Amino acid sequence: MLQLVLLLIALPALAQEPIRGFFPENFKDQHELEERAKAIPQPARLHIYMERMASKPHHAGSPGSKAVADYLAAQLKEWSLDVHTENFEALMPYPTARSLEMTAPVHYRAELKEPVLPDDPASGQPDQLPTFNAYSASGDITAPLVYVNYGAPEDYDELKKLGVEVKGKIVIARYGRNWRGVKVKLAQRNGAVGCLIYSDPRDDGYFQNDVYPKGPMRPEQGVQRGSVLDMALYPGDPLSPGWASVSGSKRLPVSDAKSLPKIPVLPISYGDAKPLLAELGGPLVPEPWRGALPLTYHAGPGPATVHLKIDSDWSTRPLHDVIAKIPGSVYPDQWIVYGNHHDAWVNGASDPASAAAALLETARALSVLRQQGWQPKRTIVLALWDGEEFGLMGSTEWAEKHLDELRNNAVAYINSDLNGPGRLSASGSHTLETFVSEVLRDIVEPKSAMSLLEASKVIRNRARADLPPEFHLTPLGSGSDYVPFLDHIGIASLNFGFGSADSGGVYHSIYDSLAWFDKFSDTDLSYGRALSQITITSILRLSDASVLPYDFSALARTISGYVEEIERGARRRSGVVDLRPLQSQLNRLESAARIYNEALSKAPAASEDRIRKLNDVLLHAERTLLLPNGLPGRDWYKHALYAPGINTGYDAKTLPGVREAIEAQRWEEANQQARRLAQALGTLAAQVEQAAHLLN
Repeated sequence: MLQLVLLLIALPALAQEPIRGFFPENFKDQHELEERAKAIPQPARLHIYMERMASKPHHAGSPGSKAVADYLAAQLKEWSLDVHTENFEALMPYPTARSLEMTAPVHYRAELKEPVLPDDPASGQPDQLPTFNAYSASGDITAPLVYVNYGAPEDYDELKKLGVEVKGKIVIARYGRNWRGVKVKLAQRNGAVGCLIYSDPRDDGYFQNDVYPKGPMRPEQGVQRGSVLDMALYPGDPLSPGWASVSGSKRLPVSDAKSLPKIPVLPISYGDAKPLLAELGGPLVPEPWRGALPLTYHAGPGPATVHLKIDSDWSTRPLHDVIAKIPGSVYPDQWIVYGNHHDAWVNGASDPASAAAALLETARALSVLRQQGWQPKRTIVLALWDGEEFGLMGSTEWAEKHLDELRNNAVAYINSDLNGPGRLSASGSHTLETFVSEVLRDIVEPKSAMSLLEASKVIRNRARADLPPEFHLTPLGSGSDYVPFLDHIGIASLNFGFGSADSGGVYHSIYDSLAWFDKFSDTDLSYGRALSQITITSILRLSDASVLPYDFSALARTISGYVEEIERGARRRSGVVDLRPLQSQLNRLESAARIYNEALSKAPAASEDRIRKLNDVLLHAERTLLLPNGLPGRDWYKHALYAPGINTGYDAKTLPGVREAIEAQRWEEANQQARRLAQALGTLAAQVEQAAHLLN
C-alpha cells in the first residue's frame, strides 16, 4: 500500500519528465498512457501462465514443446492479436547411451541421474531428458583424469607451469566463469579426448546456502544440462549457418558443421565428481582452484582413470516459433520486436516460464490498451521462440528467414529469458542507454519506494564507491535470443531480467519446477510484474515516439572508454596498434552526436514527411556498424562493437576484432581491424550528421 501511495504522489511530477523521442507537448499524455498500462499486469495471472507452461517437461523437438507453443498461440489469439506459428527444423540430438565409471585405482560407477524428491512432484514426471550436454560427440574412451579448474585459457597455462599434461586425457572442469561450450572447445584444443563438467558446491551447492528441498541450491545429485555448441562461431542450426532451416532447405553434412565439438562431453553432479576427484594425484592445485568438496584438490593426471561412453540420436527435429503482431497505424513498416523463449531443458519454471509469463502479461496489457482505443504508431512483434536451449535455434532461424525485412524495418529488439528476485540486469546497445535510463526512472523497484534507476545507482555505488552514481548498460555477449538480431543484422537490442547470483542452484535441472520457484524464487511474482512493466513501457515509447530515441552521444562516450581499454591492452603486451584513424572517426562521431542532440532539443514538431525521412536515417544507423565480411574467423558475427568472446562464450568482447587480435598479439590483424572499425565509425558519423541536417 505504501508503494502505491508514493507512486500516486509522484505522478504529477512524473508527467513533466522528458521522454526522449517525444516532443514536450506529448510528455503528459504519454506518461498517463504508461501509468494505465503499468497498472494492468497481475501477479496472479503470471502464476497461471507459469503453471501451464511448466506443468510438464517440454524440451525442444518434443510433443511437450509443441503443446506449450499451441497454448501460447491460443492465449495470444484470445486477446485478439494476429497470431501464427512459424515452423523450422534443426539438428537436435537426444542421448541414447551415457555411462561413466572409474576403472582405477578403485571402481566407481556414476549415478548420472537426479533422484525424485517427495517434496517436488515434478521431479518424478515421465518424459524428462536425462542429464547430458547437447551436441557432445559420440565416443567410448578410457583415459586418465586431469582436473582443469574452470577450463579457461589461463587454467591451461597454469597446468603447463605445474608440468601437467592434458593431451590424451579426459579433463574434468567445474561449471562457472566461462560458458560450458568454451570449456569443451579449449579441452579439445589442448588435446583432451573427453570432458566432464560438474557443479562444485563452492559455486553451486551447500557452500552458498542450503540445498533443495531445504534451501534453493543444487543438491548433491543435481546436474546442469546444457548445449556445448561453439556458438561463438555461429548460433542456430549447426547444419544451416547463415540461412533458415525450413523443410526442404539445403543442409551441411554433419562432418562439415564447424560449431560441433569433436570430443565426448558429459555433465555430472558433485556427488558423482567427488569420488573421481578424491582419487587424483599429481600436484596440489592453486588455492583459487579449490572447491568445497571434502577432499584435497589435486590436478592429476591419474591415478584416477575413467571410462566414458556417450552416443546420441542425431536427428533433425521440429521448432515452433509463436509470433503475434499488432499493426502500426502510422509507420506499419517499422517494427518493435520483443521475444522470450518457451522451450526448457525439463519443466523450466524459472528458465524460461518466469519471463515468458511476463511477455504474455505484456501482450495482454497491450491488448487492453487497444480495447481502450490506443493503437501503436509502429508495428509491434511479440515472439516466443523454440529451441533456445539447444543454441538459439528458433530465434536464429526466424531472423535468418526474415533477414531482409528485419534489416529494412526493425527499430529495436527487446529480449528477456528468465526472471527472479534481486537486482535488475539491463544490457544492450548503447544507442539505447539514455532511453533505458528514462524507462527505469519511471518504474518503481518492487521492494522499495525507489525507482529502478535509483536502485541501480545504489547497487553500483555499493560495488564501486569510486564510480559516479550513473546508469550504464552492460554490453551484450551471448547466451540468449538477442544474438542474431544484434550481432548478425545490426538491430539495436536490449536484454532485461531480475535476479541475483545467489538466488538458486537448480538451473537446467529437474528441480527447476513450480515447487522450487514458489518457495525460493519470486514468491509473490512482484519481480515478474516489474519485468512486464519495463517491457510495456519500453514498447510504448519505441512504438509511439515521434523521433526514434537513439542517443549517439552515449554510444560515442562508451566507445571512447573501450578504445582506452584496448590502448592499455596493447601497451601491456608491448605491441603497436595505430589507433589514430579510429580516434579521428570517434571524434567525428562525438561531434555529430552533440550537434544532433542540440538540434533535437530545439526542434519543433516537424512535418510528417521530414520526421519519416529522419526516422529512416536513424533506423539504419546501427546497421552501419556491421562489418561486411564479419569478424576474423567467424564471419556470421558482423557487429564491429559487440560479440561474444571467442574464448568466453557468454561474456561480451567489445570492439572484438581489435581487442581479440591484441589479446592474441596478432599485431598486423589488430591494425587491420582498427582500420575497419574506423571506417564503420565514419559511416555511422555520416549517418548522424545527415540526421542532424534533417532536423536543422
